[in-house]
Amino acid sequence: MDAQDLRSKTPDQLKDQLVALKKEAFNLRFQQATGQLEGTARMRSVRRDVARVKTILNQKAAEAAASN
Repeated sequence: MDAQDLRSKTPDQLKDQLVALKKEAFNLRFQQATGQLEGTARMRSVRRDVARVKTILNQKAAEAAASN
């Protein structure tokens, strides 16, 4: 996931993507706890994607507040 791609999305799309990423992170944690997780690197990338989406959302909120 690229930050440029995220910046072109609307806040609603970003929130939807954040929910999907959090669900995936939960499922990955569950798989790890039960010993079924194969690719542990995916957990790291999902966690970073969540942080990336949150950062872009906060930037968009700050821009909106500054423009008002």
